[in-house]
Amino acid sequence: MTQLQFPESTPGAISPTAGEAAKADGIARAAANTPPEWATACRNAIELMARRGTPFQAADLIAEGLVDEPDHTARWGAAFNAAARAGVIEEAGFVKSKRATVHGSICKQWTGTAAFQGAAA
Repeated sequence: MTQLQFPESTPGAISPTAGEAAKADGIARAAANTPPEWATACRNAIELMARRGTPFQAADLIAEGLVDEPDHTARWGAAFNAAARAGVIEEAGFVKSKRATVHGSICKQWTGTAAFQGAAA
């Protein structure tokens, strides 16, 4: 049995390509508008947590006093995306957010990559 294939997008259907393009654009705009001081503090906090080798999420950076809440929540995505692209962290599943303001919504957790942990040792 074969699955029916449509040669073109169905009107009103979600385009994965357009979705990825919109995501990349949003991340780029968030990164470009992030205050440099916050970006540096967040990068340092992510690297510190990554060296530990245990899963973490953005709320952990705040709880440990490593970085303040950003002026806009979009800054988190840009910071974690940049760290992942740089090979510092990798996805470690999805968990409930520890942030009280999001009422237990699901978020990614991260861990340091083996390569980053090895280089940091």
